[in-house]
Amino acid sequence: MTDLRTRYHDAGIDRGAVEGLAAHGLTVARVGDADRDATDAWLEAVARGFLDGEPNDARREAFFDHTAYRRKIGVYDPAAPVAQTPVATFASWIAELSLPGGGAVPASAISSVTVAPTHRRRGILRAVMRGELRAAVELGVPIAALTVSESTIYGRFGFAPAVVAAQWEIDVRRARWIGPDAPGRIDFVTREQGRALADTLHERVRRGMPGEIDLPGGHPDRFFGTRPDAEKADQLRVVQYRSPDGEVDGLALYRVTENHDDFTQSSLDVALLLAATDDAYAGLWRFLLSLDLISTVRVSELAVDEPLWWMIADQRAAKISLRDHHYLRILDVPATLAARRFDVADAVVLEVTDPLEIAGGTFALTTDAEGTASVDIVDAPPVGLPVVTLGIAELSALLLGGVSAVTLARAGRLHADDPARIARLFATTVAPRLSFWY
Repeated sequence: MTDLRTRYHDAGIDRGAVEGLAAHGLTVARVGDADRDATDAWLEAVARGFLDGEPNDARREAFFDHTAYRRKIGVYDPAAPVAQTPVATFASWIAELSLPGGGAVPASAISSVTVAPTHRRRGILRAVMRGELRAAVELGVPIAALTVSESTIYGRFGFAPAVVAAQWEIDVRRARWIGPDAPGRIDFVTREQGRALADTLHERVRRGMPGEIDLPGGHPDRFFGTRPDAEKADQLRVVQYRSPDGEVDGLALYRVTENHDDFTQSSLDVALLLAATDDAYAGLWRFLLSLDLISTVRVSELAVDEPLWWMIADQRAAKISLRDHHYLRILDVPATLAARRFDVADAVVLEVTDPLEIAGGTFALTTDAEGTASVDIVDAPPVGLPVVTLGIAELSALLLGGVSAVTLARAGRLHADDPARIARLFATTVAPRLSFWY
């Protein structure tokens, strides 16, 4: 995995992308990890693309110090008045994506995708995205992933929302806790102590949670306000849950906003909650829903099937909204499907189309009683096996079990003689989740 990360980070720019952009008078290049001036200019373009203000010195320094792991791509217009600032940006790195059944697969995690409004509709994003996906394929990366601010962009590249995020707003006084009484203890810790625990605890949590990836570099310090560009870090509070055996099994990071007209109507926003055990989950949530002067608790990036729903007496106390969150794009069908576990022994044929002609083909998927899958590329469907016809986006959506094949069939997104059979094959017992943006 370390070797793949290095080779991916250092890989050259796809020749097709270079030639395609050159036809429009543009150049494309990697931003050197040690090139502070180029990195600052690249960050300026990213900030502009996401409607942020101009980065200050603290943010520039923190970004430079924490993002060397990223493969940063810039597209440049030599004729622009500020030619050193890219007109498009693209970043990616190798992450590990958790799959159903405890498996995992290397993924090209994509972020910081922008195109300047002065350079739209010139095929820039298409050239860079196709080039970077081709580079990932050449290195044997089986899947790509991203979180998006504009969800209509990525379907044309074969991405699909595989993880839906739930946002909760809880009326605390109405909710009333009826969940278990966890046997451990809750203690306040410093932000620095919480940061020191976060990586290990997140690794414990994410390995059993389909859809999660390992924490990107710089993210924990951003969450806990322990990097120099952190804003309002002094408002963060951290608590840990420690089991009777002395093991720290959970962390909660939150911020309180006082209501100065009525202090008993203050609100609490949960920035991060990590719970490696059911006891830690119950203990932390009971604490958060029992704080004095708090009338509203808000939290986002939860799974669509949270145990918390069954731990409050009045479920109508929680207003829940859903949003597309983690998008996946399979690049290698056999490698990706073989890496996950299945709960049903079966054999089916997948006829997959791909708009970028990267991962299409006909595949015979066979699963055994132990949940292991084997995938064979075939010229034609073997006689007697059910056939599913679908796009790479639809297969990517099915991968984590976040949507049923029956639902996709009824929506006209796949075709199968027996969609229920396919739904049972891809179903999972744990709803997928990604607990942060990247």
